[in-house]
Amino acid sequence: MKVHFLDTDAVTDELRRLDTSGLLALFTTLEAPTIGEIDGEYTAALLAQPNLFAVVTGKVSVENPLGAWQCKAFRPVDENSGRGYNTFDRFGRIRQRYPMRTVLAPSRYDGAPAYTLIYRAYHSLCGAIHMVDEVRRAAPGVYLGIGTWGFTDAQRRVPLPFLLTGPVDSYRDDIGKARPAFAPGSRELPGLPA
Repeated sequence: MKVHFLDTDAVTDELRRLDTSGLLALFTTLEAPTIGEIDGEYTAALLAQPNLFAVVTGKVSVENPLGAWQCKAFRPVDENSGRGYNTFDRFGRIRQRYPMRTVLAPSRYDGAPAYTLIYRAYHSLCGAIHMVDEVRRAAPGVYLGIGTWGFTDAQRRVPLPFLLTGPVDSYRDDIGKARPAFAPGSRELPGLPA
């Protein structure tokens, strides 16, 4: 089932209506954006979460009134990779956090290309918990993301859907300290050696 949307409001409404299994099913029908397509800051929001634990951790980590999640931001570095960060509003000031490397890589869900955010490439809490996000285009300027994190394969199979729309602003600046000689392994990209 291939779904094509033209009206971005209709797309976002549909994404907000679907449950986690519906979002994952839709995700497998969508195409990955190119590295060059994703450039700037994109408004971010959680979508339906798969269980109560994910709902609670999502509310604490990204819907926290002491530091509410605002955006994910990206910039191409070359044809094959990019950089990014997340922004949070902390008492009216925007803070950049959680840097990531971006690449096109096979999705853990269907093996087809996904715009993949690898947090482990940099030192941060998201890197320490092996967070990886996959993103595909639902419509021009509307992207469905599926996040994962965890220390075991079972934990990393739990899909955590989110919505990106934009770009709404320019990329600010690169942040973060890179892990020396980091290369993705099976925790980041299934199918690779550990």
